[in-house]
Amino acid sequence: MGIAADIAIILVAALIGGLVAHRLGQPLLLGYILAGVAVGPFTVGPTVEAVHEIELLAEIGVALLLFAIGIEFSLKNLKPVRRIALIGGPVQIVLCIAFGYGIGYNVFGWDANESAWFGALIALSSTMVVLKSLAAQGATGTFSGRIMVGMLIVQDLAVVPMMIILPRLGDLRGSLPLLGTAALQAVIFLAAMVLVGTRVIPWLLRLIVGWKSRELFLVAVITLGVGIGYGTYLFGLSFAFGAFVAGMVLSESDFSHQALSDIIPVRDVFGLLFFVSVGLLFDPNYLIQNAMTVALTVAVVIAGKALVFGAVTRASGYRGSIPFVVALGLCQVGEFSFVLARIGLKTESISQNLYSLVLTTTVITMVLTPFLYKSAPRLYGLWRRVRPEQPSLITYNLPDEEMHDHVVVVGFGRTGRAAVEVMERVGLPYVVLELDHRKVELCKKEGHAIIYGDSTSEIVLHAAGTQRARLLLVTIPDVVGAELIINRARDLNPDLRIVARAMHQEQLQRLGGMGITEVVQPEFEAGLEMVRQVLIQFKVMPAEIRRFTDAVRMEMYAPLATSDRASGSLQMLSEFHWAQEALEMDWVDVEETSSLVGQSIGAVGIRKRTGGSIVGILRNDSVISNPGPEYVLRSGETLGILGTQEQRQAIRKLLEESESPAATQAAVKPANASPMD
Repeated sequence: MGIAADIAIILVAALIGGLVAHRLGQPLLLGYILAGVAVGPFTVGPTVEAVHEIELLAEIGVALLLFAIGIEFSLKNLKPVRRIALIGGPVQIVLCIAFGYGIGYNVFGWDANESAWFGALIALSSTMVVLKSLAAQGATGTFSGRIMVGMLIVQDLAVVPMMIILPRLGDLRGSLPLLGTAALQAVIFLAAMVLVGTRVIPWLLRLIVGWKSRELFLVAVITLGVGIGYGTYLFGLSFAFGAFVAGMVLSESDFSHQALSDIIPVRDVFGLLFFVSVGLLFDPNYLIQNAMTVALTVAVVIAGKALVFGAVTRASGYRGSIPFVVALGLCQVGEFSFVLARIGLKTESISQNLYSLVLTTTVITMVLTPFLYKSAPRLYGLWRRVRPEQPSLITYNLPDEEMHDHVVVVGFGRTGRAAVEVMERVGLPYVVLELDHRKVELCKKEGHAIIYGDSTSEIVLHAAGTQRARLLLVTIPDVVGAELIINRARDLNPDLRIVARAMHQEQLQRLGGMGITEVVQPEFEAGLEMVRQVLIQFKVMPAEIRRFTDAVRMEMYAPLATSDRASGSLQMLSEFHWAQEALEMDWVDVEETSSLVGQSIGAVGIRKRTGGSIVGILRNDSVISNPGPEYVLRSGETLGILGTQEQRQAIRKLLEESESPAATQAAVKPANASPMD
């Protein structure tokens, strides 16, 4: 069957590896890579034969991933990190090359040519692994996530000049014309993409959408991503970079959300092929025979790259946990190192031994990336204990007197701003903590009490009066930062009640284990509200809607039950809603055929016959509250009825009767009447 059999083997192995990784609570990409090792040419058992063809298919996975990321990341999202991306990115590459050259020349004893190649190979990080790790942690939109994406874009752009320069290290002067040609091609391509992206692509997608064929729309979207990527390849640029640019252009159109929704399943399948292809290249025999050399290389690469990325991020003005997160997120060796290494082997610029060492190091560092990324909060916490910082504090609109029993709001994004506006109207005391200068200026302009500083700092939390606060509201999407803030706040005030935002189920479980008061998952709550609106339109009674939403919500937030406090709050919520059902209110319409039309409330005797009450009437655009017994019911009105579910149902039955009032009175007994009545 050829490559079809290989793909079948890969899918089965990836499914098994993914299931095992998920069962063990590990990232899926780890299971995919190990599945590739299991079916690779260097291990026993089922073997994939067409390794090179699988690698080519995997390149489509890389392109589709970057295409999808480009759709999610518009140029506006990357604006805040353009400085570190455009300046820090090239600086990081140069420093990593210098570091790798020094290690290769002085530690391993390689010649200058191979040492330079080694430095260039380890300078690149894995776009695929980093983006997958960010997505798994729900951190793609965080500040540290944007920094990593910005630096990865610069690294991808740097692949082209590296491919030109490295094989010609002995003749750098001869490489300059080629570099100039490549730069000119890049400018022409980007200019063409701006023109095509703003004129042709929106027109084409609008035309296809008008045909109302979802299949054609999906084909068009994939064609744009892969086709434009191929166009960049013809221009001498990176295939994956072109797909990313195509996604960035598409993100500005009206069809970006639908395009992203349709392409995600295809992206995930081809992305699976990429991670399996990484495992296919891994040779366990080489690792066993050169275990010490590989271990030393992996340790040196991770430590050196982490140090470089952390220093560049810190030098760019970022404080707190961000340098740690960026350093540990980008310290692996990337997939484009495979491409460069193959070129080096083909041109005989590097030896087979160096190629195997870089290949093995790349795979191992990719596997370690999710674990290193998750360890950032703990390492940062240890660092702060050893080297406590003295953050600069700037306050605006704080009251003169010392605050007590107030709310400390971490973050002034969309969620934090909405919470602050409500507290402002209600009159609750609060103070906002924010590190983004633009948001601080906005908060200051609106007159809110705010402290400009890093919320993970104990000093900043102390300045906000966390030790005297009643509640801490953590609204930031940064997974790492949120956990650090909660731990610091607990140290200052063990009795502090904490409400935090969770980006995904894994974070929800971790926060539940930290014993905080409540956790809110924004996307889940939005979905519940939309379902509530649907049920309202279908005339489902409010009590039933509440019972349904409460059940779903308690199931979603079940991990919080590991905390006694959270478990107690869930129990109280359940008991409160159960008691609330005893006195619920519904709105019902009075139809023309109802026997109660033209009857007064007193004459009908609704309270006596059902136990419920009419507490309000909607007539035209006016509201009549607590109508008296003399009020005459009319068709077209909407009655507000109060009582238990049984009592409200009895009133509904009265309204639906079209018999005479006497017959109706005989047919309907009060909901609380005894059999003798």
